[in-house]
Amino acid sequence: MNRLTSLLVSRMAHMLSGLFLALFYGIFAYVHLLSFFKTQQITMILFCFSETLLVFFYIFRSKPVTISVNGFDWMVAIIGTFAPLFFRPADWGLLPLAKYAIIVGVIAQILGLISLNHSFALVAAKRKIKTGWMYRLVRHPIYASYCLSLLGYVLTNTSLTNVVVYLVSMVFLCIRIVREEKHLMLDPIYIEYMSKVRYRLIPYIV
Repeated sequence: MNRLTSLLVSRMAHMLSGLFLALFYGIFAYVHLLSFFKTQQITMILFCFSETLLVFFYIFRSKPVTISVNGFDWMVAIIGTFAPLFFRPADWGLLPLAKYAIIVGVIAQILGLISLNHSFALVAAKRKIKTGWMYRLVRHPIYASYCLSLLGYVLTNTSLTNVVVYLVSMVFLCIRIVREEKHLMLDPIYIEYMSKVRYRLIPYIV
């Protein structure tokens, strides 16, 4: 393990990144809790809860076996992770029934996180490769759930800001998938897993 890799997986880097993420999350949670108390929309709590889970699993993630030291991978991971925290409740929604997409997305996310457990990561890294539960269906079930819940959010809280945040989030999510798989494919076990689970996000489609 070289010096840069040691620094990236150090306790100090873990604490600083966790604090930085917690700061942005705190603002995000505060705004959505206020919106819930004002509107009584349960989807505000659910969407906030989904981000809470991500923060929790990030803080208590396991130490990686390998981690990308590519600057582009880190940029993609940081933007892709923090972008959804800029979503804000809106007074109008293009499709109010899309709130059910948030519910389904959050449930799928919970199942995906349980399947992944402490192997959760933001930047491309290899911990223990998971192949059970949701990972038997698609290779990126958490990202799949994110696609659904974020779409539901922007359709029920439609604003120019939220549309921009959604588009940025989706672009960087797609890039993260490609970059993460490139890193994981250094392990023959993951290549074998890819041959068994062919689809990234939606079974039999993509």
